[in-house]
Amino acid sequence: MTGSHNSKPLSGPSNDEECAPLVSISDVSMGWEGRTVLSHVSMHVCEGDFIAITGPNGGGKTTLLKLILGLLKPMSGKVVRNVRNLTIGYLPQKNMIDSQFPISVSQVIKSGLLGMKNLDPAEREARYRETLKAVGLENHAGQAIGVLSGGQLQRALLGRAIISRPQLLVLDEPLSYIDKRFEAHLYELMREIARTTTIVLVSHEMSTIAGMANRHFIVDHTLHECTAHHHYVHTDCDE
Repeated sequence: MTGSHNSKPLSGPSNDEECAPLVSISDVSMGWEGRTVLSHVSMHVCEGDFIAITGPNGGGKTTLLKLILGLLKPMSGKVVRNVRNLTIGYLPQKNMIDSQFPISVSQVIKSGLLGMKNLDPAEREARYRETLKAVGLENHAGQAIGVLSGGQLQRALLGRAIISRPQLLVLDEPLSYIDKRFEAHLYELMREIARTTTIVLVSHEMSTIAGMANRHFIVDHTLHECTAHHHYVHTDCDE
């Protein structure tokens, strides 16, 4: 599925004056073994944003997401969560998951509710059923993740990320392994979620997502916010 370059983005903050930052990144640098991964990166993730991030392999996209999530501590600079008890849903890249771990699709999805102690059993079950349907895995609920296709596992992990209805949803290459039939549904699901949830999404497939997002960033060891309509290639950002 491809979208028009002129698609109207979903509503969201358009400038810093309107921004209610959920997460603030200030002059952050990150690296390992003498290699710089991110250098002097600053950005706000504003409430209501749909942020699309792209850039070359090895440019630091996943590292940036992990800093936002609090999974990494910066070498220098600050990452601050401005909302107390911010709820976050996270879809990692599939290659970060041990697909042979003995756990079922239903257990994966329900694990997204582990931190929500105040939900009664009926609400938990209702959210689970709703999420299972949303990711199209009703016929696979009892299956072990080791027998799933790559796309089915990706959908189970997406279900885990969205079941809690988080304030911030962070998605690392959500289109990986997804078949074209479900891809169209995924775009519609993202549009619906974005009405009430702040989204930060990394993807190489930017044509449709670009029309949905209200902010676009290029990550190539540094961070550049792009204002051009055609931002799929690094050099296009300066148009």
